[in-house]
Amino acid sequence: MRFAVLMRKQFVDNPWISYRWVPQEVLPDFGQFNNASADEGKIVGQFLGRDDQGESWLFTGYELNLFPDEGEGYYLNLSATQPCWFVMWRLEEDIERYIDTQSIELAKSEATIAVPHRICVSYNEAGRLLDGGESVDNIPLSSEHASWLQEYVNEHYRPEPKKRHRPESFKGANRGLED
Repeated sequence: MRFAVLMRKQFVDNPWISYRWVPQEVLPDFGQFNNASADEGKIVGQFLGRDDQGESWLFTGYELNLFPDEGEGYYLNLSATQPCWFVMWRLEEDIERYIDTQSIELAKSEATIAVPHRICVSYNEAGRLLDGGESVDNIPLSSEHASWLQEYVNEHYRPEPKKRHRPESFKGANRGLED
């Protein structure tokens, strides 16, 4: 399945920084965003608009593949209070590589731009990305996507039964028989 990520450049009232980047939404991409480069598997960002609170940028070109060996991570995500998307993003200096031609001048007004590089729904995969030093934020998973993921988990994942290990002190001593 193909998806797009809506990133938000939020203006903040802070003496040290003037804005922060936040992933806002993961959207299904059925081709409605009309980005020819995204069909080649390339990440492409475009400026959507600006308001008093910040700017919105849409990035297309994300493929979500589910794998049976990640079943436990999907299960952990679904069993959380609020299942979510995990979006791994980086501040990129090579702006021309990621931004479409109509938005390039606007993007160049800053030295870097936040570019999502990966989306996932596995709690374990997100943990591995965080352990590797990546920026990972979460976005609530819609009930439609959560039910789709639950169907996959039901079909491909079986939790391992818990094995209770009896402490050595309860097993008793191995003593020889005395006459």
